[in-house]
Amino acid sequence: MDIKRIDTIVNYLKGKISYTPDVLVILGSGLGSMAEHVENPTVVKYEDIPDFLVSTVEGHAGQFVFGDYKGKKVAMMQGRFHYYEGYTMKEVTLPVFVMRRLGVKHMIVTNACGGVNLGFTPGDLMLIEDHLNFTGNNPLMGRNMEEFGPRFADMSKVYNRDLMALAEKIGKEEHIELKRGVYAMYTGPSYETPAEIRAYRTLGADAIGMSTVPEAIVANYSGMKVLGVSCITNMAAGVLDQPLNHEEVIEVSAKVRGSFTTLISRVIEEM
Repeated sequence: MDIKRIDTIVNYLKGKISYTPDVLVILGSGLGSMAEHVENPTVVKYEDIPDFLVSTVEGHAGQFVFGDYKGKKVAMMQGRFHYYEGYTMKEVTLPVFVMRRLGVKHMIVTNACGGVNLGFTPGDLMLIEDHLNFTGNNPLMGRNMEEFGPRFADMSKVYNRDLMALAEKIGKEEHIELKRGVYAMYTGPSYETPAEIRAYRTLGADAIGMSTVPEAIVANYSGMKVLGVSCITNMAAGVLDQPLNHEEVIEVSAKVRGSFTTLISRVIEEM
C-alpha cells in the first residue's frame, strides 16, 4: 500500500463524481438495500476501479453508490472487504484511505454481528462505544503515511461522542431501542467457539464480528468522525446451544432493515 496507489483510485473516482461526499457509509451484511434510496446515483463497481479489490462475500453487492441522500452527498459501500478473505489489513482499509484522500470527513460503519452480552437479543441495534481488536494485527503497521496521520495514533475516542448522542436522540424520537456496547473483532471465517465467547465476555465484549475495527482505526487515525452501529443478528456460540449460519445473519438483518434505515437516514440528515 502506498500513496500512489491511493491517488490512482482517487483520480479514477474524481472522473466519476464532481463533488466530495459528506459521509462514507459502510453497509454490513444484509443491510446493503439502503443504497437503493440514493438519489442521482453514480454506481461504481469495485471490479472496474483500477488496482482496487473485489468483495467475495454473499450478500455484498461489491460497489460504491455515490449520490444525494437526505440533503447530503454520500458514498455508500454495498459490500466491504474482510481480513478473512485473504486481504491484508492495509487492503481491507483501502476504501477508507481512498475516501479520506477524497476529502470525506465522516464515516458511518455498520455490521451484522453476534451478541455476547447475555442481555442482548437478535434484532437489537447497538451503538459501538469502543472496540477490542482480537486479530493480532493492525492496519497502521508498516511505514506510516504522514499524509493521513501520526505514527502513533490516539485511540481513546475512536467512536465520536457527538454522533452517538445524536443517534440516541433520534432513537428516542423514533422509538428505536439502542444498546451501547463494546464490539470485538475476531478474524473469522469460522465462528468462535463457546469457550472463546466466554473468554471475550469476561474481557468486556458485548458483541463480536469479523469487520469494522480496521476501518474504524484508519478513519480515526486520519481525522474522520466515526459512528459505529451493530445489528445483533444472532447470539454468539454457546449462548443458545444452537449452530450458527450466515443465512440467519441475512434473515435477521432484513427484519430490522426498517428501523436501521430510519436511524441512519436521520443521522445523515442531522449530522
